[in-house]
Amino acid sequence: MNTIGILNHVLGPVMRGPSSSHTGGAFHIASMARALAAGEVRRAVIAFDPKGSYARTFAQQGADRAFAMGFMGRALTDDTFFTALADAPRAGLDLRFVIRRLQRPDHPNAMEIEIGRPGAPTLLLEARSIGGGEVKITRLDGFPVSFNGAAFEILIEAGGDVVPDVRAALNADGGLMGEPAVVSAGERLALVARRSRTMDPEMRRAVEACVPDGGVLQSEPVYRVQTGFPLFTSAVELLRAAEANGWTLGRSALEYESGLLGMSREDVIAEILRRYAVMTAAAERGLDPGFSGMQLLTASAGSVFRAEAEGRLSARSPQARAAARALAVMHVNSAMGVVCAAPTGGSAGTIPGALITLAEERGLDRERIALALLAAGAIGLITAYRATFAAEVAGCQVEIGAAGAMAAAAIVDAVGGSARQGCDAAAIAYQNTMGSVCDLVAGMVEIPCHTRNAAAAASAFVCADLALGGYANPIPLDETIDAVYSVGRLMAPELRCTAKGGLAMAPSALALKPPRRWPRKS
Repeated sequence: MNTIGILNHVLGPVMRGPSSSHTGGAFHIASMARALAAGEVRRAVIAFDPKGSYARTFAQQGADRAFAMGFMGRALTDDTFFTALADAPRAGLDLRFVIRRLQRPDHPNAMEIEIGRPGAPTLLLEARSIGGGEVKITRLDGFPVSFNGAAFEILIEAGGDVVPDVRAALNADGGLMGEPAVVSAGERLALVARRSRTMDPEMRRAVEACVPDGGVLQSEPVYRVQTGFPLFTSAVELLRAAEANGWTLGRSALEYESGLLGMSREDVIAEILRRYAVMTAAAERGLDPGFSGMQLLTASAGSVFRAEAEGRLSARSPQARAAARALAVMHVNSAMGVVCAAPTGGSAGTIPGALITLAEERGLDRERIALALLAAGAIGLITAYRATFAAEVAGCQVEIGAAGAMAAAAIVDAVGGSARQGCDAAAIAYQNTMGSVCDLVAGMVEIPCHTRNAAAAASAFVCADLALGGYANPIPLDETIDAVYSVGRLMAPELRCTAKGGLAMAPSALALKPPRRWPRKS
């Protein structure tokens, strides 16, 4: 079982839109591949299966640019993102994308990658982007691995007889995480190991001396290194810990994250507030009357926000302001601006819309805002452990539906509700978005994603108030998430982020003619 972190996988990454699976995930995979190639990538061929999600959407959702940024060693948030494909040849990178049948198309976001390096054999990788920016390299040069970017992950081609010597060399500084494993590819054997820090030159020489005929490949982490163990992996375990210690939902999440990442509580709070600042900046930018840069939609968030302020809507309400702010963040996300995945790029507007509005309404201080965001993160953790954030696997219900559940829990926590009430509010939100499909029009995260974020942000207040007001939720959060995941797996592939069903096939949707490329910086 993978260990999930709030900062690593739930309220992050800080990325360019529009999709954490496609933009964020592609960047993470390319960054890990670049490290395995020791920073020397001269040629990269990325293959997608014709039945997968990437084959239909990789260009529209900026995955090609994200791959280029990762292979060139640039930050995803850098403005050269918009010129990355033109920059790649000038940087000596031959980058190609092909659509063909994969050997193991076992995930909608599966891919095969060939990496050409100067003076070295071609590296062969199989990888998948599994939702919310989380990734996994599943094969490396034919060997089965499970590299997830949360440690320094190492493959050493050698026989099992050298395990003791290699282990001793790898742990000379105490940085080895667990025992190295022996894996096979036909008659070839390799050791797979994880470390909390990189191998320095002396250690690498010592390891290479143990395997004079083998190669040593090391991937660098794309997340914060996880050195601890999860405090809980289910709502039942979370509530048991919260009630035993008198913790709120947000405090429970703070204890979890601090222990998992080996960070002080103060540092976790500071980092979560940094991400809140990214959310706030995106909301403010998207509300600008002059905002532009989307492909299908024209900006409307500022208009809705002003109409509420001027009393031109059905009622003055925080729900309408939350909806407008959620729209605003999604405007920025769709224009490939910088957002914080929460828990994904396609759902990046819901939590900011709700929490920024609640903070304004209630005058929340920074610590309460941070704990509310962490409360949202706790719900995301449980979702990630029990299900997925990938609409390609389970539909929109695990992206915007998950964000709505997380936002409802954040609201409960911010106004003083208990951990149990927060879990109930999240369950109610999930129960009322169950079955929602991912039918993005033209393969772009705009229609109906923007209005779904807006509706989820507004609905989060209602779900929170039901739990706070005394509604007795009969089906607990764990069982609700299990049901959501089961429903998602029953959906036809056309309803899971392939743009081949639902609204994407409506005549008006098919008549839209978006530009083929993103021609400029937005």
